[in-house]
Amino acid sequence: MLVSTLFTLLAVGITTAAPLDRRDVALDAAATAEAQQRDGTATRAFTATTITTSDGRCLSVDPFSGDFRENDTPVLAARCDGSKNQTWDVITAGVHNNVEGQALIVSSLTNACLNFDNRRAVGDQVNLFSCGGRADGAGQVTDSQLFAFADNESNAPIALTPRVGKNVVCLTINGNSRLDQTACTGASSASGLELFTFGAAAPAATAPAATAAAQAAETTEASAATTAAADCAATTVTKTVTVTVTADSGKNTQVANVQTDTTTATAADAAITTTAAAAAAAATTAATGTAPVKVSGAGGVLNPTAVAEAQKKDNTATFAATGVTIQDSAGQCLSVDATGGDFRENLIPVLLSACDGSEGQKFDFLTKGVHNDQPGSALIVSSLVQNAQLFQFTNANLTAPYVLSPESSNGKVCFIDDNGRLVNTPCDATNPTANELFTIVA
Repeated sequence: MLVSTLFTLLAVGITTAAPLDRRDVALDAAATAEAQQRDGTATRAFTATTITTSDGRCLSVDPFSGDFRENDTPVLAARCDGSKNQTWDVITAGVHNNVEGQALIVSSLTNACLNFDNRRAVGDQVNLFSCGGRADGAGQVTDSQLFAFADNESNAPIALTPRVGKNVVCLTINGNSRLDQTACTGASSASGLELFTFGAAAPAATAPAATAAAQAAETTEASAATTAAADCAATTVTKTVTVTVTADSGKNTQVANVQTDTTTATAADAAITTTAAAAAAAATTAATGTAPVKVSGAGGVLNPTAVAEAQKKDNTATFAATGVTIQDSAGQCLSVDATGGDFRENLIPVLLSACDGSEGQKFDFLTKGVHNDQPGSALIVSSLVQNAQLFQFTNANLTAPYVLSPESSNGKVCFIDDNGRLVNTPCDATNPTANELFTIVA
């Protein structure tokens, strides 16, 4: 019996202009998938666009700063970095918006809607919440998530005025770089940080002194520790989000049931690691004084010391297979990019792209080791950026198509490709569609 691994990571790179305490919650995969459902029927004025402030920062979200289903997540104004944390959809009509001239502002990363709730404590009234206004995702339409918007305003700075605010509330950026509310007399009175631009080319914002100093200190630390990093460059680590898979004996396809291990579900423990090549490249960069390797997430650039410390190889592991690919029904390969996460090479998303034989599309099966003590199971680890979840196969046939479904969803959530990224979607795992099937190719 062999168990394989696929990933459900979020790109959660944070680039805040001011400190914000992260809650480092253990996300519940099934509850999150239920609460944050993408409206595939919606009319969108923008898809995966940026929202910039008048001083050139981008609105940004960290999925781990909310609750266990990615609700009550704050929105920050951060240095623009091109990450998916800073992408937004503007929905002018759909399941949760039936009001002409109004729009939902939706995180493209989490699918949650921008929400204004004046019942909450001052300074915590603007957050992301399940579209429709119910925590479990079952809501319909709520004025707290509707903002005045006209398509012909799309490239001009506009005010964000929540419909529930009755034209006396505008959104703004407060002194802690957080999206907040302020009193106004309608959109025409908005100015400065009360104005936002959709879809504009995002300029790099000037980091506040404290942030710049911290980045400088980090760079200095990385350079000083070059030797230590080089010594450890060939190390990797695997931390797991555990998944158990069972077979449906009545069907040709097999269903993988996923159970999140809450002891490893925090952002700090996200199961991502590096390869010797990536760590060595980072160490070499610091040693030669060339430009640092940029990443899309927290920290801005790779820190060789932090990478070497975080990513330690399990030399005791037993491998059942190495260098295999994982393909969807369209023939695309699961792929990872070492620069898609944070300064430790953690929190890297899993993408789907044309198969090219690169290291980012190769995976290893670990059947025994420090991070796998379950007989009849295996970790499938990226050969480039190592992360693992357990999916139990009923036999050693790696080419059989499998449905990946979280155990706690009772077969109602599957993993699929959504615009080139591995995501969760509602489904019937006993009757899978083609895009819900994955195949291991040796």
